Amino acid sequence: MVYLLNDVLISTFLKVCVDLRALAYMYNTAKKQVWFGELRTARGTSIVVHDNRLPDASPGRIYLFNASRNTIGEYVEDIVKVNLHELDDAQLAAAKAEHDAAWQAARAEFMAKHEAHIELSSVPDSAPEVKSKAPVVPDEPMDDVMDADDDMEFEDTGFEASMSDDGDEDR
Repeated sequence: MVYLLNDVLISTFLKVCVDLRALAYMYNTAKKQVWFGELRTARGTSIVVHDNRLPDASPGRIYLFNASRNTIGEYVEDIVKVNLHELDDAQLAAAKAEHDAAWQAARAEFMAKHEAHIELSSVPDSAPEVKSKAPVVPDEPMDDVMDADDDMEFEDTGFEASMSDDGDEDR
């Protein structure tokens, strides 16, 4: 019984070490710029490609080329990394032979779109300059503008206006 338990523990330990080694290998940019691997999910498996030369994804996310979907998608790193697995030499050669052309085409399209996005964000605004309004000059009081001695001509029309409350009685 003790031997069986030890065998299970050792087997589990080795499996975890292999998985951790695959993850460390994938993210070690000094060894590989482009990593081909396998994404294992409940829906099945797919060959994926991780390229460290792609622009950075949103924080906590990574870009992967998914060969089944034939596109580069953004994945939540903490969720996907436990499902990424290293390919053996034969699987790697087969994956590169089958998917490298599609990967290169998807990468070129992705980079063209991303570079256009970067270029547009660095273009200065093309709107016309905002013209500043003329400074507002405070109005001078009327007393300063007109003196009582100024000659003004008035025409007498004979109309007299008054303001009284007696106007209601005429009704």
